[in-house]
Amino acid sequence: MAFDSETEALLDELDKLAPAGYMVGLHIRLAQPRIYHSSYPPDWVTRYNERSYYLRDPAVFWGISHTGVTRWSAIRLPDPFGLFDEAGRFGLCFGASASAGPMSSRSIIGIAHVEREFSDEELAALARITQALHAHHEECLSLTPAQAEALRLLASGDRHTAAAARLGISESAFKARLKSARLRLEARTTSEAIRKAREHRLI
Repeated sequence: MAFDSETEALLDELDKLAPAGYMVGLHIRLAQPRIYHSSYPPDWVTRYNERSYYLRDPAVFWGISHTGVTRWSAIRLPDPFGLFDEAGRFGLCFGASASAGPMSSRSIIGIAHVEREFSDEELAALARITQALHAHHEECLSLTPAQAEALRLLASGDRHTAAAARLGISESAFKARLKSARLRLEARTTSEAIRKAREHRLI
């Protein structure tokens, strides 16, 4: 994936901060990050993804339920599958995670070290980089008043014909508003457009 210069500069900082690699998941919604990038060892990334370890990873659970920064050794969540120990066998012996953003669009970054725990200064740098990447990739979504009203009527239960009548427009004009709202929100369906609009408090 190609990144802009500001993102590249922040990833370079992460690279220097994390000798054993890092993982970036930005704006995670419905368990899927909008942007994902990892410099962890390829064998670990393959194993992690093939076995869906993100469903069991205490660092991910911490990031979903907290904002801020922590060392992996300070995470007091169950690790019944021994993921931290297994990660250590791939060189991720010490680590830290940072989390930023609202629950509906959370960003999580993990960094790893082979030899030692990360210092407080390094944790502060990780928190700063996480906040910067989260803010830089924030979607600036917006709707026109007409688009927002069209989605709001459907979200409240109106059908196309009834919603068009309420607005005093034809059904084809109403459908055109929905199409323009979908395009603006980069949504494949009207249901997805309504969900995105709610997440971003546009309706």
